[in-house]
Amino acid sequence: MRAVIQRVSRASVTISNKIKSEIGTGLLVLVGIEDSDDDNDIDWLCSKIVQLRIFDDSNEVMNLSVLDIGGDILTISQFTLYAKTKKGNRPSYMRAARQDIAIPLYNRFVMQLSRLMGKEIFTGEFGSMMKVELVNDGPVTIIIDTKEKE
Repeated sequence: MRAVIQRVSRASVTISNKIKSEIGTGLLVLVGIEDSDDDNDIDWLCSKIVQLRIFDDSNEVMNLSVLDIGGDILTISQFTLYAKTKKGNRPSYMRAARQDIAIPLYNRFVMQLSRLMGKEIFTGEFGSMMKVELVNDGPVTIIIDTKEKE
């Protein structure tokens, strides 16, 4: 699994000109899934995301997690995170998991985040054309790939 995590002061996702989800302070998480991902990847990544200390404490030091500040998470599935651009100018997405694999893994990812946060996780809609808006706070953007954890 690959995630792009952005600290935001607000974020939203719109589908067919209707806001599906929106959050205030928290994290926007774009997540890509490949065929070899499993529950171990989900558990490790979710734990890392909710404990990532990228919010300022009272001394303006990034020392607090989204869990510590009571923030929200908006997560969007994004197969393009596995774009391969080595040859030519048209990216290949062969590493991205097919929907029959990706949808159940994505749903488990959202459920695990919700369990760890103790509240609802906001989402887009898998496979839909979405408009994602955000105000990146900092900016702070972190990329995590579960295949690079060691």
